Amino acid sequence: MALSPTASRLTQSEVPAGRPIPTLVEDVEAGLLTPPRWLPPKYFYDDHGSRLFEAICDTPEYYPTRTEAALLAACSKDVIDQVRPGHLLELGSGSSRKTRYLLDACSQLGVQPVYWPFDVSAQMMLDAGAALVEQHDWLNVHALIGDYSGGLAQLPLPDDGRRRLIVFLGGTLGNFEPPDAVAMLREIAALMKPGDGLLLGLDRVKDKARLEAAYDDAAGHTAAFNLNVLSVLNRELDADFPVEAYRHRAVFDEPRARIEMRLLADRAHTVCIGALDTRISIAAGEQILTEISRKFTRPAIDELLTAAGLSMRSHFEADGGDYSLVLAGADPRA
Repeated sequence: MALSPTASRLTQSEVPAGRPIPTLVEDVEAGLLTPPRWLPPKYFYDDHGSRLFEAICDTPEYYPTRTEAALLAACSKDVIDQVRPGHLLELGSGSSRKTRYLLDACSQLGVQPVYWPFDVSAQMMLDAGAALVEQHDWLNVHALIGDYSGGLAQLPLPDDGRRRLIVFLGGTLGNFEPPDAVAMLREIAALMKPGDGLLLGLDRVKDKARLEAAYDDAAGHTAAFNLNVLSVLNRELDADFPVEAYRHRAVFDEPRARIEMRLLADRAHTVCIGALDTRISIAAGEQILTEISRKFTRPAIDELLTAAGLSMRSHFEADGGDYSLVLAGADPRA
């Protein structure tokens, strides 16, 4: 069988974790067995959850995706011109939908980096990569299959003297507790040399009602997305959470400047978790914290970068201060 002319420009490799990544069982043992109960948000994204998230992004209330995309469309050429990267590494690349703005800017400026998407979803990356190499005849894509929460030290990026642009979009850093966010950025900074860049997407503090509506859309997609994690637990851990007994809640915690997504139990019940050979009792009104999404002021962004040993190179801001794209470099004083 003849190979596609683009096949040699799309490669892949698995990235071993540099530190232990908790399993679902370990996360449930740590966060769900006793109050206050919590789960990491990564378990939202089974096939059904991923489809629901795509639907969320299309709701009128959920501004972050389209606001970030509009900013990227406006500033990508400036970003690429400043860094002129030989390597473009994207953490949590998914379908690489927004990265197309950066690659289009590369084409316009005659900059030809290798694109290194890094995500746990191999097929999604390969499908996106195939489309990208078809679109850009100069592009080579090397998909990195792994979980960036396992560390970045094992990445096979060549140290060939070409500049690196590291891309971390979607406001994903907001899902990290403050010390974990700083630690993540420090890991990224450790990959960077003078001239390299980090393009970071951060959602901003704004009107409480607007924030809460973005995470509780009228069509109910976010509620279904949140509740779906119980179905994941039921399927993967042989559990029997009564999904109908829970309600979705999204609340903006103003002192901590973060949205909290929670599942509220309408009635008392007992849950059997077969994979752990245990039962837990949930009281009426008890809540499970399933996601935090931190929002940032401009001073908070500056403090975050300083704590991580990074310095601001450029700041791109949406109208009204709705959203920020930050181009940062390694701070030589750090």
